[in-house]
Amino acid sequence: MRILITGVNGQLGFELQRTLALHELILMDVPAFDLIKPSCEEQIAGAHPDVVIHAAAYTDVDGAEHHPDLAMAVNAQGTEWVARGAARVKARLIYISTDYVFDGLKRTPYLESDLANPRNVYGTSKLEGERRALDLCPNSLVVRTSWLYGAHGNNFVKTMMRLAMEQPELRVVADQRGCPTSAADLAQALSQMLRVDIRGIVHATGTGDCTWYELASAIVTAMGRQIPVRPITTAEAGRRATRPAYSVLGNRVLKHWGITLPYWRETLGKLVTDHGHAAEL
Repeated sequence: MRILITGVNGQLGFELQRTLALHELILMDVPAFDLIKPSCEEQIAGAHPDVVIHAAAYTDVDGAEHHPDLAMAVNAQGTEWVARGAARVKARLIYISTDYVFDGLKRTPYLESDLANPRNVYGTSKLEGERRALDLCPNSLVVRTSWLYGAHGNNFVKTMMRLAMEQPELRVVADQRGCPTSAADLAQALSQMLRVDIRGIVHATGTGDCTWYELASAIVTAMGRQIPVRPITTAEAGRRATRPAYSVLGNRVLKHWGITLPYWRETLGKLVTDHGHAAEL
């Protein structure tokens, strides 16, 4: 299969290259592939892929509040060009989206059929990207995930591991709940999605849920560290963008197809152990 991946230098793009290595891969990322330039449509169509996995995005949640035009240009208009390019060559489009398209007012897992109502610019831009992908490419699949982490790139887990070695204690938000998701696990799930004809919207997250505080505590425990982890409120954290207090996603559609992701604690423990061993070498 000829698979074009955007955002190959990101944490998911990195894992997709490893997971899909037996396929013919077309790898795209900045600066050669720039979502704010209309030429990216021609780059997609000119590559003649069978599948486009569109993982590239503007992902700075707080930065999007400062630069809303840039977030929309990359996540909405850029996705439109990708979708148009994919549609021109009748490729399947898989668009990676986010739990932040929801407002967090529920207290039970969000289903694919629930109404999206983002509370920040980042979520709004990603939701608009979803709409354009589904509207412009007939064979589109939107894959919403959450709290992504992995061995490559910057993410919460690696930040907490670093801070746990540098600081006497950690202070972490305890009133936001979601589903930590390993980039490697998501890449494996995406490889399974390639084998079946799923269209529309699916949720794909690690099994189970927790708060950021609980996640940080699990990281410190897995590291064998004894430093205290203190719970704080979202207000105390003082972040610019509003986050949903509850963004747990229910992976109902994927379960129907027999696709599940591992329990987050299992994958987390392996990453912490592997990363610790790599740091010692």
